[in-house]
Amino acid sequence: MTRVAFYPGTFDPVTNGHVDILAAALDLADRVVIGVGVNPGKSPLFSLPERKAMVAAMIAGLGKGTDNRVTSVEFTGLAVTAAREAGATLIIRGLRDANDFDYEMQMAGMNGAMAPDLRTVFLPASPASRHITATLVRQIAALGGDVTPFVPPAVKRLMTRRDR
Repeated sequence: MTRVAFYPGTFDPVTNGHVDILAAALDLADRVVIGVGVNPGKSPLFSLPERKAMVAAMIAGLGKGTDNRVTSVEFTGLAVTAAREAGATLIIRGLRDANDFDYEMQMAGMNGAMAPDLRTVFLPASPASRHITATLVRQIAALGGDVTPFVPPAVKRLMTRRDR
């Protein structure tokens, strides 16, 4: 049986932390479906097509042997609904610190009540990416800072093109 994991997020923008969690998810699942979410409660800096392009660049950067194991979809409703539609049995959530843990535990509890057939798997960020957040990357970029250490090269190129 193929084990499919669903990795939801806004990916605004894709960061090296996202890449780190995706790599760990690939160690656990045969296939990973990245869910690029549209959350009406959030005002993303990047449009949905831009975020999808960043995710596509992240997938392309995985290299041979893994790139055919990762796909992406967009979703607007509940992550559990999108995960089921993707054929997933796992929902992947990355953790950086205790604040993430508290929030993610609440979300896992709610998801578990709505979809007991889906298991939430928490993956800790590696020390090299633990400090990276998409919010901080957006702030650094908005203030003219260099985001090179925090995003994949392809994402940096997309961000640079957008700012022109």
